[in-house]
Amino acid sequence: QVQLVESGGGLVQAGGSLRLSCAASGISFSGMTFGWYRQAPGKQRELVALIDSGGGTQILDSVKGRFAISRDNTKKMVYLQMSSLNPSDTAVYYCNRYPYLQNAWGQGTQVTVSS
Repeated sequence: QVQLVESGGGLVQAGGSLRLSCAASGISFSGMTFGWYRQAPGKQRELVALIDSGGGTQILDSVKGRFAISRDNTKKMVYLQMSSLNPSDTAVYYCNRYPYLQNAWGQGTQVTVSS
């Protein structure tokens, strides 16, 4: 059974930084592409960043230069380093395979950026 557990969110002031972590289990991790997604109140979930099995990354234009995604295959972990946060980054952040697995969504981690 696939399990993805996100952590590291919190309340931060604008301009601050957070590092999100995602622990994966029950999945063939090293060969897969993973993504960080977010869903703000009243909005659809969007893909923020992804990282392929070789470490290649793609970042959403609106967070490019501020967010970085990384992975540790030995630990089955995916990370999202976020800096220069602004209130528009407020959302619940999720990790999942890319393309996502419908039955693998975790509880997410809340990121709230105050102005």
